[in-house]
Amino acid sequence: MLQQEIVVSISNINYYFGQKSLRSQILFDINLVIKSGEIVIMSGPSGSGKTTLLTLIGGLRSVQEGSLRFLDWELHGASDEKLVQIRRQIGYIFQAHNLLDFLTARQNVQMSLELQKSLSYRQARLKSEAMLHAVKLGHRVNYYPANLSGGQKQRVAIARALVSQPKLVLADEPTAALDSKSGREVVEIMQLLAKEQQCAILMVTHDNRVLDIADKIIHIEDGRIIKEELF
Repeated sequence: MLQQEIVVSISNINYYFGQKSLRSQILFDINLVIKSGEIVIMSGPSGSGKTTLLTLIGGLRSVQEGSLRFLDWELHGASDEKLVQIRRQIGYIFQAHNLLDFLTARQNVQMSLELQKSLSYRQARLKSEAMLHAVKLGHRVNYYPANLSGGQKQRVAIARALVSQPKLVLADEPTAALDSKSGREVVEIMQLLAKEQQCAILMVTHDNRVLDIADKIIHIEDGRIIKEELF
């Protein structure tokens, strides 16, 4: 059994929108630990604070109160420069795949490797192609997004998120725009690659059909974690 490293550690996080009399609290006393190789699903009604928490963990918002650690970094009080460094260690998958239409599948994936100065262009290209084979798109390497189905585009987005072997992948409703078969394929690929790379995945979803892939399900309502289920 591989020793599981703590990837994310959250203590007493509160978060607010607005200022002064218009200030309203969105997250209340959030405590959570995510370990390497673990798939954590966050579920709850719309407006419960799931995406806000996801963006805090991803360094896309600044921590206001409490402690949020990603690996050895504390995000509370981190400079913008430090948050940029942290974001480079995290893969992101969104409901809208956010592919660039003028780039092929391989070029979209390869973009994630351009910050890795240690890789030559050829190495980055080979790594990107290998990742597309891993998500079962080896036959679509040179296709543009316009010629891919919704499920195939989302698999390119997964390849792009995982190709740089991040310690954490954040996925916001990755199956929302997909039919049940494509959605299932997408999460099973994420599950397989997470285990292979010992990468943690935190996924926000309303899709009850994919809950069985989780190691842990966090239920959020009105900005509070009301239940944590382990499997």
